[in-house]
Amino acid sequence: MENIIDSLLQFWQFTGFANMTWQHIVMICIGIIFITLGIVKEWEPLLLVPIGFGIIIGNIPMFPGMNIGIYEDGSVLNILYQGVRQGWYPPLIFLGIGAMTDFSALISQPRLMLIGAAAQTGIFGAYLLALAFGFAPNEAGAIGIIGGADGPTAIFLSSKLAPDLMGAIAVCAYSYMALVPVIQRPIMLMLTTRKERMIKMPKPRQVSQKEKIIFPVVGFILTAFIVPSGLPLLGMLFFGNLLKESGVTRRLAETARGPLVDVVTILIGLTVGASTQADRFLTLDSVKIFGLGLLSFIIATTSGVLFVKVWNLFLRDGHKINPLIGNAGVSAVPDSARVSETVGREADPGNHLLMQAMAPNVAGVIGSAVAAGILLGFLG
Repeated sequence: MENIIDSLLQFWQFTGFANMTWQHIVMICIGIIFITLGIVKEWEPLLLVPIGFGIIIGNIPMFPGMNIGIYEDGSVLNILYQGVRQGWYPPLIFLGIGAMTDFSALISQPRLMLIGAAAQTGIFGAYLLALAFGFAPNEAGAIGIIGGADGPTAIFLSSKLAPDLMGAIAVCAYSYMALVPVIQRPIMLMLTTRKERMIKMPKPRQVSQKEKIIFPVVGFILTAFIVPSGLPLLGMLFFGNLLKESGVTRRLAETARGPLVDVVTILIGLTVGASTQADRFLTLDSVKIFGLGLLSFIIATTSGVLFVKVWNLFLRDGHKINPLIGNAGVSAVPDSARVSETVGREADPGNHLLMQAMAPNVAGVIGSAVAAGILLGFLG
């Protein structure tokens, strides 16, 4: 009988119930909230559902030394997590993004690229704020990239500059990407008048296939020569787009934007979520990162909208730009462009801004990768 009791007690020590703390419960609840938002609200479900379930996986209490945790060398989760920690997954995501993206709106209206550049102010504004909050320069750079509204870029840069903060930075970036409509809409309404929101812009011109093929080649050469440190992201982005537009590599493009990006999205979401173990995530630094991330989104949106308003002062009637597309300078493609369309149609149901907003939106993707390259070059 005594041996049975000892065996049961030994078994109990290895259960999650025996090793559970209130921090584990908090994190599991956060994971459930992520899953709920993804399924019920349909806020970025392809991201929030894997991340939410990953958070639950990473916070199942376990007995130390079982070699199954994500931070235990040689475990399955640890091996899968190397794609995040070593920065393998983000370039593959960018390959898929490039194969999905149509740069026609930007090619036909190159001046709107300036809006995408203006919105990157959020990155450098958050960088300065992070320094003021006591973060080291490399950590501040990794936190600042959250303002680019680009999860893969945030993971890539934080894996190089601040791997210890990567879990909080990644979850923060993806959380706020899912909340783009909630965050941006009130800022856009506050900064614009009804008259400005009703500005109609001409339809973008038709772009030839030749232009679409030339753009990724020339775009990559120019950006890579300016910021060589951004090569992994920029190279894969433009390469994916060339596969799409060349017309002769359709199978490769379909693979890049379909099965490949789906598999990598699953792995990156699940492992990023699992990396948020309670003892590493529930810290004061994580709270600061979420606060700074929100500020960076606000700064980026505000900068984009105000930049268009100032620019309009120098443009003739008939050539003015609707400042509602200023929010789309962040690289949350195509969610921020959809917000421009939605708010514009609230003011005038016949005013369609989606195609015009896609120009600064895809420019923001390039801009965030360039900004990451700049930060990596200076701080890496």
